[in-house]
This record gives sequence, C-alpha cells and structure tokens, in this order.
Amino acid sequence: MAWDFETDPEFQEKLDWMDGFVKDKVEPLAHLGFHPADVKNPKRNALIRPLQAQVKERGLWACHLGPELGGKGYGQVRLGLMNEILGRSPFAPTVFGCQAPDTGNAEIIAHFGTGAQKRKYLKPLLNNEIVSAFSMTEPQGGSDPLLFTCSAVEDGDEWVINGEKWFSTNAKWSEFLIVMAVTDPDAEPYRRMSMFIVPTGTRGVEIVRNVAVYGQQDGSEGHVRYTDVRVPKDHLLGERGGAFVISQTRLGGGRIHHAMRTVGACRRALDLMCRRAVSRRTRDGAIADKQAVQMQIADSYIELEQFRLFVLKTAWMIDKYRDYKKVRKDIAAIKALMPKVYRDIAGRALHLHGSLGVSPDMPFAAQVIGSYVMGIADGPTEVHKVTVARQHLRNYRNVADPDFPDYAMPQLKEAALEKYGDIADTVRDLEETLGA
Repeated sequence: MAWDFETDPEFQEKLDWMDGFVKDKVEPLAHLGFHPADVKNPKRNALIRPLQAQVKERGLWACHLGPELGGKGYGQVRLGLMNEILGRSPFAPTVFGCQAPDTGNAEIIAHFGTGAQKRKYLKPLLNNEIVSAFSMTEPQGGSDPLLFTCSAVEDGDEWVINGEKWFSTNAKWSEFLIVMAVTDPDAEPYRRMSMFIVPTGTRGVEIVRNVAVYGQQDGSEGHVRYTDVRVPKDHLLGERGGAFVISQTRLGGGRIHHAMRTVGACRRALDLMCRRAVSRRTRDGAIADKQAVQMQIADSYIELEQFRLFVLKTAWMIDKYRDYKKVRKDIAAIKALMPKVYRDIAGRALHLHGSLGVSPDMPFAAQVIGSYVMGIADGPTEVHKVTVARQHLRNYRNVADPDFPDYAMPQLKEAALEKYGDIADTVRDLEETLGA
C-alpha cells in the first residue's frame, strides 16, 4: 500500500519542459486568428507543425496512446499531470497530439476497427494530418440514445443512412465522421444502434450550418444532415448493435480528460486573478489587500485543490483497475463537479478584472461559457449525479437491515448490546447503578 504526492524527478523534468514550452510557444497561438483543427490552413500548419516536431523529439507526442500506436502508454495519473498544463491553452492538445474529438475517435478505431479501417484512417488521424468528428447527438434527442431517430438500413452490400446530427464538433474540417445510427429499432434499448465511419465528402452528407458556441466565431459545431448516404458494409465500426458499448468506452476516457484539462484552465484563471489582485491599485493600495478579494482567492484555491485531488485520485483508480466500469461513479462525480468549479473560479477572475474581464482580451467570458458547455457535453450534469447516487446507494441496498429500517438510536443501542452478548447485562447493571 502506497500513498504518494510526489512526482518522480525524471517525469517532473518533462512537466517542467512542457510548462515553459506551452507558456512561451503555444499560448500565443490563441491570438493569431485560426483554429487548431483547420489542418488545411497553411498559416496554421506553418506555425503548428514545427512545434509538433519539437514535441515528438521530446517523446511527448500522443502520450495517451500505447506503444503499439506510437505513444508512451502513460497511465491516467501522468496524463492528468500533463493535461493540467495543456488545459491552459486551446492549442496545446493539438500541439501535443491529444486533441478532442480525435483522441476518442482514434481510441475506438484502435479498439474496434478492422485492419482496413485502421490503415486508412487511424495513422493519418494520429499524425494530425486529418481531423475527424463524432456525430452522435441529435437536435430532438440530445444525448439520450433511446430517442435517436437517425437510421442505417442494409441495402445489398451497403448501408443507407438517413437523419440529422447536432453539435458534431469539427465537422466542417473533418475528413470523416463517426456516425451513431439506429440499425435495429426493435432490439433491446442498448442494442438498437451501430456505429459507422462516413467520409465527410460522401454524397448526401450535408453540413446544414456550423453553429458557434456563444462568443466564439469559428462555428466549429456542425449540424449535419444525412440523406440517403450510402457507405459499404465494411464501414460498420465494431459489431452491429454495439454502438452504446463503444460510445461508453470512448466517453469514459473523454470525461476524465475534460476534467484534467479543466484543472489547467482553472489554474490559469486563478493565476491571472492573483496577478490582477497584486497589480491593480486603488487609492487605498492594491486590491489584494482587500479582505473581500482575499476571500475570493482563497475560495478559488481551495476549490481548485479539492477538484484536482479528486481528478488525480480517479485517474489513479483507472490505472489500478483498468476498467472504466469500476470507476464509473467517480468519473461521473468529477464530471458533475467540474462545471461548478470552473464557473466559480472563472467568474471570480472575470469580476476582479472589472470591465477588462468581460472583454475578449481576457479568457474569462469564454471560460464561463465553457463551464456551461462542460455541464452539457458528454452527458448533462443531472444524469451524472443520478449515476453517482445510484452507484453509491448500491452499497447500502446490499446491507440494509429490515429489522432496523430507520436506524433510530435506541434500536442501534439494543443491537450493540445484543452483539456483545455476555457483557450486555454488565452494561445494563452499570447504567442502572450510575442512574441511581
């Protein structure tokens, strides 16, 4: 049994290099007017490709992957420490080869794809030569798979896909989409759907519009319509009816990685908040000397450290069990906690910056909106809280004692006396003596 809050010196050196590299080379990219997923933009490539080469030379490229896929096979704890740094910049995950949604899509192709699918899509995706989209949620069904209507029907040697998908991130830049569609409407609820690889240029694939998250101009969230889209049968990803299992495998890792990066985003907000507090002066001195400001900084630090430790503990559990199902409760818990921590810290930072805080010169308004996105993406907060409660209550349902349903103190006392048998009478005699 070992509990340790130290990082081994060799890995700490890597983290120190990452910290300086992201600060000096990567964070400035956010001000240059292009999107990290726009892989066909020559300006983007001229700036990002050399940085990616440096990361590869350091052996830090795509560290979430196993050695068989060109990664280091780092466990989740190390990835957590790395993502705290990468979460400071929207470009950092791309520079280090671990950007969403490509990481999750690569993971499911690696685990469930055929040899041909891996050869065609996996290698260029891992090299960031192309980007992909995960086309799951629907306008009328949200993220509830039982309400999905997008369908795929067999027709000879092809599948024919019809329906609409909503918020397919990076669809407009994607080379292919992974589409979740109903193939067996009469099957049991979680065996109704299958997944398909659909090249974005396929006839019948229409990006109706590119929706922007408020305050962002890139419009990276695709509203996609599939009209009689035909793909060969070998474009089925995994087994027929296996989409729900595949998606949970993908989303389990994605949720904790969101949380890891959110630690970094919160740390950046707190850092900027503290810099503002010591540099902004009023007629009475620096605002850092004001007790109200100190309360906000203290609350932010406390919340961030609690959240960070919870994330790392959950990462440790994933490394230990190597089974997302066994860590489902804790993954759901950090996913439910994440939006509030992010929103509170970013909101305080925005407020302490005054009018500057609401401007696009600072990241806080985007972070506040981002906190609400985190409460929706990969499942709404309410769903994750239900998961936490149900998983936690299982422990109590298994040990519930029908003889003591309300666990009132007199009943517990009598139960304890009976449990200790021979000394029960002695205890009662002692109580009577003391009472007398």
